[in-house]
Amino acid sequence: MLLQEQVAALADMLLASRKTVVLTGAGVSTESGIPDFRSPGGLWTKVDPLYAFAAETFTHRPDVFYQVGLPHLGFITSARPNRCHQVLAGLEQANLLECIITQNVDSLHQLAGSERILEVHGHLRSATCMDCSGSITWDHLLEKVFAGQVPPRCGDCRGIYKPDCVFFGDEMSPDFKDATREASTSELILVVGSSLEVAPVNYLPLLAEKVAIVNLGPTAVDDRAGLIINHRAGETMDLLWNELQRRGALTPKL
Repeated sequence: MLLQEQVAALADMLLASRKTVVLTGAGVSTESGIPDFRSPGGLWTKVDPLYAFAAETFTHRPDVFYQVGLPHLGFITSARPNRCHQVLAGLEQANLLECIITQNVDSLHQLAGSERILEVHGHLRSATCMDCSGSITWDHLLEKVFAGQVPPRCGDCRGIYKPDCVFFGDEMSPDFKDATREASTSELILVVGSSLEVAPVNYLPLLAEKVAIVNLGPTAVDDRAGLIINHRAGETMDLLWNELQRRGALTPKL
């Protein structure tokens, strides 16, 4: 099946669905210049994630994250949304999507205009004191680190600040409970830019009635998918937008 035919089939599924949620992964953000984790040249080839980004390491040696892990995250805060993010925001505004469940911590969905976003791995917009639970912005955290305060400490209780993202070994963010509910009550879950290798997020598509996938490579739930498009997220979603526009399906519903 040609790409345009696959996109037309995806449009059919989307328009027929009573409730659709989207699950996005690193493949959505790579087109914004954010490297993914596992591919050649990805983040995990430069730093050991089970050391620098592990909850246990942070508890005992938080300086490891700030000295080894943090320098590899600088590109995230300077990235901008790409066409995939923009289309997903538009589909939400047209009431064709119930919500976006994302594994990404880069806030690009918010920057693109999406409103209902469930960040199952947290985010990099803020950090929380591990002692008093006081919160500071990500920029303030970086100011402390760049000023030589490693690890950065709370000005009130001198506790250590931890980014509000999920480290290896952490519990999932509070959004995961909502994501499970949304997935289990959806008719269609559209997976975009994720190979679905990371548990427990990779179980979410199994909760929906139908699954469609847009991803460059194979995923762990290909055998459950009614449609698989192995193509770049940005171009695929742009074609989807054009197809829906051609059908007159993008007028916001009242």
